[in-house]
Amino acid sequence: MLYYLFEYFDKTLDIPGTGVFQYITFRSALAILMSLFISTVFGKKIINFLKKQQVGETVRELGLEGQVEKAGTPTMGGLIIIIATLVPVLLFAKLHNIYIMLLIVTTLWMGTIGFIDDYIKIFKKDKDGLKGKFKVIGQVGLGIIVGSVLYFHPSVTVRTDTEKMNIFAAPVENAYFKAPVEEKSTATTIPFFKNNEFDYAELLAWTGDDYRSYAWLIFIPIVIFIITAVSNGANLTDGIDGLAAGTSAISVLTLGLFAFVSGNIIFSNYLNIMYIPNSGEMTVYIAAFVGALVGFLWYNTYPASVFMGDTGSLTIGGIIAVLAIAVRKEMLIPVLCGVFLAENFSVILQVSYFKYTKKRFGEGRRIFLMSPLHHHYQKKGYHESKIVTRFWIVGILLAIVSIVTLKLR
Repeated sequence: MLYYLFEYFDKTLDIPGTGVFQYITFRSALAILMSLFISTVFGKKIINFLKKQQVGETVRELGLEGQVEKAGTPTMGGLIIIIATLVPVLLFAKLHNIYIMLLIVTTLWMGTIGFIDDYIKIFKKDKDGLKGKFKVIGQVGLGIIVGSVLYFHPSVTVRTDTEKMNIFAAPVENAYFKAPVEEKSTATTIPFFKNNEFDYAELLAWTGDDYRSYAWLIFIPIVIFIITAVSNGANLTDGIDGLAAGTSAISVLTLGLFAFVSGNIIFSNYLNIMYIPNSGEMTVYIAAFVGALVGFLWYNTYPASVFMGDTGSLTIGGIIAVLAIAVRKEMLIPVLCGVFLAENFSVILQVSYFKYTKKRFGEGRRIFLMSPLHHHYQKKGYHESKIVTRFWIVGILLAIVSIVTLKLR
């Protein structure tokens, strides 16, 4: 909202200095400062409110050290993250930008699903919360919305010409560089390859010359799968103090870099990556989101004063998935979100192996002492602070590898 106010001051009233709001970097800096302020200062008020409402974590019989001490710790702390993200975004972002609209919808949509799940667990005394099928329906619904908008909306385009521009070259025929060709496309980026653009529509090439008209049949299901997988991965990672928020902040900050360079015609040309018009505005949202996550860590690090609950974890996963898809870096998710992937696979492997051995030998056997993976290390005797710190280090290494893919092909 303030963006439009200062735009009026600059262009209509010509007030000196107000044009600074046109810069994404300036608005991103304001967004991260405000989100940090909201999550740290007002976060305490939200925690006290949750305590008064007796929105506390119940004891789960997992046999883990420190488990009893956490009973009664307020949950639904994801509300802090959501509020601290949306307020700066509403103030400093271009709200008519289609990517900002999608991210706001994603935040509210996944936040609502997580809130309902937490509400059922706490107030209905049902430890299973919202039934899995309803969670999946909600995730699929968001996937359909995001996939349809990214495929059909006219503002979502990419530069599809392969000829790179030399913007610093001497002018040729009074033009410094060739104007980019921007059009609708389902192209994405394959990391570590030189010619690294792949169009999902090519999977339907066998159907005939008009195959691109049906590309949505491939694209939308892929979006649904990614959103469902990443949101569930974030949900599984939220098991010990500071783990989900910290690793998510690292991943989101990396996606912020991708959004900034992909939305800047100069940087995208220099790095020889796909230029995505209007995507740079997501940097403002990402800055607010990172600030909210870091501010939330103020209260969520060991020993946690509040847990994010599904209200936070499902929201975080949904946002990361949409960001990765929007900047056409979804194939980097297994690397960038490697911690989420490991947590997911540890559960899948544990359950599958247990069922297989029970059927084969009449007795279920386990690969890990407990899943998800962080509980395995707790069972081995590691303090959760050490586990979280080491997972953060792994997350930082994976983020560096992801950034390196901008030039390493």
